[in-house]
Amino acid sequence: MKEKYYITTPIYYPSGNWHIGHCYTTVVCDAFARYHKMLGEDVFFLTGTDEHGQKIEKKAAEAGVTPKAFIDPLVAELKEIWKALDINYSKFIRTTDEEHVKAVQHIFKQLYDKGEIYKAEYSGWYCTPCESFWTEAQLKDGKCPDCGREVTLEKEESYFFRLSKYADKIIKLYEDNPEFLQPKSRMNEMVNNFLKPGLQDLCVSRTSIKWGVPVTFDEKHTVYVWVDALSNYITALGYGSKDDRLYQKYWPADLHMTGKEIIRFHAIIWPAILMALGLPLPKQVYGHGWLLIGGDKLSKSKQDKVKAELTDPKQLVARYGSDALRYFLLREIPFGSDGVYTNESLLTRINADLANDLGNLVSRTTAMINQYFGGVLPAAGEREGTDGELIAAAKALGGNVKKAMDALDAPLALAEIFRLIQRANKYIDETTPWILAKDESKKARLGAVLYNLAESIRIAAIYLKPYITAAPDKILDCFGIDGKTAEDFSSANEFGVLKAGCAVKKAPPIFPRIDVKKELAELEALAAKRENKSAAEGKPAERPAVHEHTEKEQISIDDFGKVQLKVALVTACEKVEKSKKLLRLSVKLGKETRTVVSGIAHAYAPEEMIGKKVVMVTNLKPAKLCGIVSEGMILCAENDRGELSLLAPERDMEDGCEIF
Repeated sequence: MKEKYYITTPIYYPSGNWHIGHCYTTVVCDAFARYHKMLGEDVFFLTGTDEHGQKIEKKAAEAGVTPKAFIDPLVAELKEIWKALDINYSKFIRTTDEEHVKAVQHIFKQLYDKGEIYKAEYSGWYCTPCESFWTEAQLKDGKCPDCGREVTLEKEESYFFRLSKYADKIIKLYEDNPEFLQPKSRMNEMVNNFLKPGLQDLCVSRTSIKWGVPVTFDEKHTVYVWVDALSNYITALGYGSKDDRLYQKYWPADLHMTGKEIIRFHAIIWPAILMALGLPLPKQVYGHGWLLIGGDKLSKSKQDKVKAELTDPKQLVARYGSDALRYFLLREIPFGSDGVYTNESLLTRINADLANDLGNLVSRTTAMINQYFGGVLPAAGEREGTDGELIAAAKALGGNVKKAMDALDAPLALAEIFRLIQRANKYIDETTPWILAKDESKKARLGAVLYNLAESIRIAAIYLKPYITAAPDKILDCFGIDGKTAEDFSSANEFGVLKAGCAVKKAPPIFPRIDVKKELAELEALAAKRENKSAAEGKPAERPAVHEHTEKEQISIDDFGKVQLKVALVTACEKVEKSKKLLRLSVKLGKETRTVVSGIAHAYAPEEMIGKKVVMVTNLKPAKLCGIVSEGMILCAENDRGELSLLAPERDMEDGCEIF
């Protein structure tokens, strides 16, 4: 039976302003998941979104839409980011998923039936952005100790979880399992700041917030968002449902990976809840540091202050590729500590490690094999000189990487791989193949040198696969190896696997070198452009969805063929609170539902739109109007008097039908 490995990230609050700081934990977890899969383990990797609570409720109200309508496009955008970064999760959970909601209700009722939850009145300080309760003593200068923002004194009837009785049990957990909470500094923080001073019972329901999981036995209450969110680690596996096979197979988790700012919830509250339920605890919780921009935390409250840096992950991937961004996040940031991001540091890493060390090694080696041996891999030959050092480094790589990954040190694992790559580059300088090539009597020695280089590259490429996911397969392809068949490390733990006589292709530029000065100037211009766009966001044009009656240039039939038109059924419609002209529509396109913002409020009342079938452009790039992401355009005609008429099919056609 295979070993199992269950790793989780914290589920993400759908802010809609995604930046590279949001990507760090998930990229790290993806690398660990891929690594353990290549060890032959049965891996389950969970991520998702935390969608309930006061923040979402408030923002949706400000946008004039329902909470679900507010978050749906934001979640879709996050999934696109994970796709761009080649994140290969096993499951993406949303806390609005019906099965999760039911399981959370089951958990809450279990705790109540066990006497772990009781009703009382809550009076204390609440930070809405952090969704956290604080005592007077825990406040810092009268503000939230985590984010530094204002807190409000709130009083309401609530249910409380008996957290206070678990302080000693959690201290004992840490003492008996010193690896449970890492790094060590996080454990010291939890013990000294929270556990030894004494835990207070935790407010676990709200009556003032409706956007949450309803308490089944007292429906004026909703479950506290953190109880809801933390439970995802077991509800995603089917706990509390009729089918809990995944829970039985994978729980307890091998690793919860989370940011240090929310470690208290994962290292104190979550273990206490599991203890109260009588369930096994995760084997390890790791609280990593922050990603800093110029020494400042790149948080939701401060990201708008970042002007000089391009931090949008999709834009970064579009410019440099997913491998470059993944590599930077995994290599540059000291694991467990804070890391610093600048555009210059990213470009420097790309040039120094990926272009100079890795790319140059592959390019030189494959070019020499093609130049000196006609693209056919020569035989290994007899070992001499520094061959033994290079081969020993290649053979030791697997053990060195494993030691680093067992210590949860991905940067060190990558450093070990690049130590082999750098040793191979040094080996070229030591053996001087270009000089050997001038002497026919040294042809066998030249062949041995190039064989040793090819094998070292092959081994390094296989070990790189969990961390950067595109380049390794391109490298292996140069040596006639289908990267998809290299699903484990077994062949990378042997030296001499490549067969003499196999065809070797000259490598394309895998990581082209970047002109840093020129690129930084372009990024500054992009940042300024984005700043101007952000300043104008939420201010729709005078007639946002109505076109001026001007003649357009002629287009070809091929140009018109790029436009996708479909019949759409309006299932819901409401005014956008911030605008007199915009309507937010939910439209059905067969099995798909989308959100569309349209400037037709002066011509159509919301209730008038429901049930209408309209013509919609479905392949228009999403755009944000008044904070709402619009996923298409409703077509209408307009006369010279500004009167509108929606376009609709002449006969009743099913929604989703294509128009051509």
